[in-house]
Amino acid sequence: MSLAPPPVRRRSTGGASPARGGPAAPRWRARLAHAAPLAPAVATVLLLAVPVAAGDVSTSGKVTPADAASAVLVLWCALRLAGTRRRPLGRLGAFVLGAPVVGFAAATVTSLDPGTGVAGFLRYVQVFVLVPAAVVLLLRDRRDFAVVAGAVVVLALVQGGVGVWQYATRTGASYAGQDVRAVGTFGPSDVMGMATVVAYGLVIAAAYALAPGGSRRLRLGALACAGALAVPLVVSFSRGTWIATAVACAAMTLLAGRRQALRVGAVAAASACVLVGGVGVGSQMIGQRVASITQVTSTPDSSVTDRYALWGAAVSMWREHPVTGVGLKRFPDERDSHASLALSSGSDTAGAGQAFAREPLLSPHNMYLLVLSEQGLLGCALLTGSWAALLVAGTARLRPRRPRRFADPLPHPRTRPPVRRTGPPACGLAAVGLLLWTCVDFLYADIGGPATVLTALVLGLCAWWPLHPGRDLAGSPRRRRPVPPPAPPVLPALPVRPVRRPSWAVEEPDDAPDGGHDGAPGSTNARLREGANDDPNHGADHGSDDEHRPAAAPRTTGRTAPARSTAGPTARRSTARSARAGGTTAPAAVPAQDPRPDAAPLTRPGGRP
Repeated sequence: MSLAPPPVRRRSTGGASPARGGPAAPRWRARLAHAAPLAPAVATVLLLAVPVAAGDVSTSGKVTPADAASAVLVLWCALRLAGTRRRPLGRLGAFVLGAPVVGFAAATVTSLDPGTGVAGFLRYVQVFVLVPAAVVLLLRDRRDFAVVAGAVVVLALVQGGVGVWQYATRTGASYAGQDVRAVGTFGPSDVMGMATVVAYGLVIAAAYALAPGGSRRLRLGALACAGALAVPLVVSFSRGTWIATAVACAAMTLLAGRRQALRVGAVAAASACVLVGGVGVGSQMIGQRVASITQVTSTPDSSVTDRYALWGAAVSMWREHPVTGVGLKRFPDERDSHASLALSSGSDTAGAGQAFAREPLLSPHNMYLLVLSEQGLLGCALLTGSWAALLVAGTARLRPRRPRRFADPLPHPRTRPPVRRTGPPACGLAAVGLLLWTCVDFLYADIGGPATVLTALVLGLCAWWPLHPGRDLAGSPRRRRPVPPPAPPVLPALPVRPVRRPSWAVEEPDDAPDGGHDGAPGSTNARLREGANDDPNHGADHGSDDEHRPAAAPRTTGRTAPARSTAGPTARRSTARSARAGGTTAPAAVPAQDPRPDAAPLTRPGGRP
């Protein structure tokens, strides 16, 4: 008879093994439910891949699908705040994000064209206040940051792939007489659109590749994305984007670890050599474009000359209206009266499926000078001060926190808890890198075109890092290591002084040669008690041999204190000295018993027992 248990029948899974830790479907549902509130932000990013119909860039009021999605994003954020009733922003966040509104309002009120000023006010509030604040309020933890940043990288890969195809097939925008400039789906009228999107994706991918402590797969994937996005960035022929990307990546490398600077620099140099040498015919064009960066003062080309003229016009406008500027969106109207004669009538655009067109120059191609001319010193100080505060606060938050030192050192170094020192997180590196890239790129560009919505959303990512309340990946407050209470102070050991027992407490030890135990016949205590009973004046003579023997005290009922010795003080001191000289301690006296049941307690002189 077999005692083996019957086999357990298991249900068939259809050939698919279940995922470790539980079924895969509930996990994916949980992830989708967690990312559902981010749908408007992700949709705003991905809708930038939709091609925009070409039109006159001088006309205002064009609304792209991404602009409509950004309005839905702001409305969705307002509804969530009304439903959850949680505190929207702290004082620092409200001040940093809301301070530029004062400059926008002042420039609108003092503008000579109120209608244009109101339209400009709404656009500036959308780009620099509402959309960034909505992103800051929607992001709950670093996973949400990674979701939105991943959407930006996906958009950059799509636009970069289209741009590389345009360069390879010569179907891009016109550059140096050839249709080789990569512009993606933005068209030749917005040559900076694809370059901006690709640069944002490259900076995010580089941040996740440089950040220590991440998974190996994530870092390798981010490194592959960064390398792939470098190709469309190069063939965009945008010098300002190249400079901003180089500065941002160098800063992130130093923030991630100084030891990685040399290694990353060597890899970047080798990749640049392979990239420039492997593009074939375009290598000469890229080399000339790179060399023109150092020739902007000696032999500038026509685009650089026009830019210098526009910069001079912006400075002239600010000098006439130093406090509040000429008004929002008033730069095109005031340009001709302040620009020099070296300014051309416009820029030539062609290619990428569009015919030749001459586009007017509507901005100075410098965000700082544009704000200074239209909003004056007040608006420029508030807007740039907001960016500077975010950059300083974000960089300060990247610094590693030193481990707390206990009040008292632990007994042994091996028993101390291990201190894990990790580098800055990937989201922090990405936020600082994106903000630094934007600040540097604004030296050569400004807002305008469909990619402006992406700039607003990226500013929200940059503001979330220094303004979020410090939550970890799980969305719960960070657990700090408990600090043990301070140990009590160790006092020095006091010197032990021998206890001097009274003379009446001296007795012989058990192994004394005079006799056995206490009370046995022949013992010292027995002889003393017998002598005290026979002669009450025993011990009065100080010259006898019994001088060194204390008198036995009579016992009382319920009394343990010894009676007063009949020997004098000289005899008691002599007895104590003899006991110490003999190397033995004075034993305790044997309590005496009084045969009378109604005897009063014995007391020593002075009323003490």
